[in-house]
Amino acid sequence: MSRDKPGLATRIVHADRHFGVEHNAIRKPIHNSVQYSFDKVEDLIGVFQGTVKNAFNYSRTGTPTTAALEAKLTQLEEGVGSVCYASGMGAISATLLTMLKAGDQLISGRYVFAGTNSLFGTMRDLGIEVAMVDTCNAANVEAALKPNTRMVFVETIANPGTEVPDLGAIGELCARHGILFVIDNTITSPALFLPRRVKAGLSINSLSKTISGHGVALGGVVTDTGVFDWQTHPNISHDYRKGDPRLWGLQQLRKKGLRDMGASLSSDSASQIGIGAETLALRIKQSSSNAMALAKFLQGHPAVKRVNYPGLESHPQYALAREHFSAASWLLSFEFKDLPEMLPAMNRLQIASRATGMGDTRTLVIPVAPSIYYEAGPEARALMNVTDGLVRVSVGIEEVDDLLDDFDQALRG
Repeated sequence: MSRDKPGLATRIVHADRHFGVEHNAIRKPIHNSVQYSFDKVEDLIGVFQGTVKNAFNYSRTGTPTTAALEAKLTQLEEGVGSVCYASGMGAISATLLTMLKAGDQLISGRYVFAGTNSLFGTMRDLGIEVAMVDTCNAANVEAALKPNTRMVFVETIANPGTEVPDLGAIGELCARHGILFVIDNTITSPALFLPRRVKAGLSINSLSKTISGHGVALGGVVTDTGVFDWQTHPNISHDYRKGDPRLWGLQQLRKKGLRDMGASLSSDSASQIGIGAETLALRIKQSSSNAMALAKFLQGHPAVKRVNYPGLESHPQYALAREHFSAASWLLSFEFKDLPEMLPAMNRLQIASRATGMGDTRTLVIPVAPSIYYEAGPEARALMNVTDGLVRVSVGIEEVDDLLDDFDQALRG
């Protein structure tokens, strides 16, 4: 059987050597040099002025190792280019701070990661309007539109409540109005979903999670999908309105997000993330399968009040998840019926680890309200459906029967 191109697992495993590696190595080596020299000073000047391409001058704006990772991630997202950052929040911060200005409006999903929600407070302090709406219905986004709306931001699957936005309808809405649509693809990753298919101009991934998958390196990336026309975006600096318009956004993200803000990914972390990404397709298949089995088990357990997982037919956005994602990923959450039993039951878990973080090979659990959403306060938690008894589970790749047995014994007491 022939296909147009190799499958995702094949492409990512062989990416380095197909892009070209020194000395015929099969993986890109780690380049830790901070400075890079030139035979002619004219070439050094050319790097600063943008006339010399694919060269490095100072590692704050990239190294050969981070460039190799960016090429892999661009291939995964089927985009035109990527810029890596020191963390997922670094990638989100760079995107918002380089693409928005005081007086602009950002429309975001109400159900977003606690760190992103906190960042929105900073954006408001800088004079940027932030409207947070229920993006599960695109009509709410349309109702929030203003003449100064410059961006719509959503997560593919919300953390921790697993709400799924009406991605296709929002993409169509943004396209009609010439608004930049930005999707945080972290939970699904490009293995399960490609934001370009719903007309998102930028896709963001926290590389620390699904793509790297082993909890050993922080990183983030913004990928330009090639869908958005940067000539229509008023916030692209005059300095970057040169050359191919498809690359204007990437140029601004790299210059302002890395050169000016300094949220640079190290070569060591880039190498670890690149190696971790080689097993992405295998890990996401196993963790999604495990999450589905665990969600079904919890749904039928007498100690559990409700389970949030887009793969369950009971999920409010089940149809949307089936439409857009090739699997429902590894994130689920569930609520205890008896709040005083929550912490003792979590302490009885023997395989699942009590830890923050997500997208790991290991199953991780955390009580949401008193930890990652504590600073948000009760009013914000109520808007996000974060109850006091809610537990987030990042499901790993363990043997599924071992996981089910572990949760069973913990819930039985």
